[in-house]
Amino acid sequence: MAGKIHKLTARGVKAANKAGRLGDGGNLYLNVANGGTKSWVFVYRRRDTKKLVELGLGSAKTVTLAEARSKAAALRKQLSEGIDPKAERTRSTRRTIPTFARFASEFIEDQKTGWRNEKHRHQWSQTIETYCAPIADLPVNTVTQADVLSILKPIWQTKAETASRLRGRIEKILDAAKARGLRDGENPARWKGHLQLLLPQRQKLQRGHHAAMPYQDVPTFFNRLANLNSVSAKALQFIILTTVRSGCVLRSKRDGIVHGMRWEEVDFDNALWEVPAQRMKSGKDFRVPLSPSSIAILEYLQGLDVDFVFPGQREGTPLSEMACELVMRRLAVKPATVHGFRTSFRCWVAECTDSPDWVAEMSLAHVVGNAVERAYQRSDVLERRRNLIEDWANYVTSADT
Repeated sequence: MAGKIHKLTARGVKAANKAGRLGDGGNLYLNVANGGTKSWVFVYRRRDTKKLVELGLGSAKTVTLAEARSKAAALRKQLSEGIDPKAERTRSTRRTIPTFARFASEFIEDQKTGWRNEKHRHQWSQTIETYCAPIADLPVNTVTQADVLSILKPIWQTKAETASRLRGRIEKILDAAKARGLRDGENPARWKGHLQLLLPQRQKLQRGHHAAMPYQDVPTFFNRLANLNSVSAKALQFIILTTVRSGCVLRSKRDGIVHGMRWEEVDFDNALWEVPAQRMKSGKDFRVPLSPSSIAILEYLQGLDVDFVFPGQREGTPLSEMACELVMRRLAVKPATVHGFRTSFRCWVAECTDSPDWVAEMSLAHVVGNAVERAYQRSDVLERRRNLIEDWANYVTSADT
């Protein structure tokens, strides 16, 4: 540690632009990268192995020359006392900085109240636990670009959508760590202008559209369902007639609570079903007009269960979505899906009616128009939707014998 120290000047640090390393003395160096980025480095030799060790002291943008010298002086003091600065920093970090896994778990716990359902929270936890094991035990402030790439590269092409979601989730977790003062510098999981330049272009994401039955085949299929007296067959008929998502009718679990269509939601006098916000994808209450055919199904099921319209096999529980899928399999209509009947309805509206597209979209509980248009369109056009749904019901039941 002998030799002159404080060789550099603040002006010289600012003017330095040639790639390389400038010594200030006393183990302190200014590192200038090829792109002009400058950072402070403390270099020393370990007593036991004589190996050179480098410790970063921060960017020259945020750490002044005087601050860098102060940090270097503290590290020289540790060396004089027989303390290895890097080992001490690691011990200190482990005491005060949470691991990536721990911080991710805390982040998910903090965010879950803002997420619509338990499934979303489970997906977050599952992807982090499954794919982030290599960085789970790293202090959250030490996760690097190389760490993130080691996780993403193996699945970047083979599991494109999962990889994309995983990258975004890692980025959010590391952003939150920075916001809490646990990290500094660039987010190593950032996409635009960063990982975008380091990962190969992926194959176009395949959005899994649900296979749909041609609308021309729906009446015959509906008639086949009518010959089955099971609760699952009646549920499937009801879903087809009302064009709702199956999660509005059948069992779902959100925030630890089991949901399903309840009798208290049905207004027989006004032929109306009010779906509560927690079962809607939009997160808003939704009124569904009920055709005479839908009412007939509900009347058939009255008395089976006190709470749930479509009860499951276990007492006090609603019917599961798998029950309707099994009906589809039994009738050998795969690859058509339960959700696909919404597409069947939409195609029928377009090809067989004069109804405006926006009425069909509102019947499907889709968002219609831009923000300004939605601000002025406060009505849910219930009666126009009722007319369309009744026409659909008449069409669907036209093959009844």
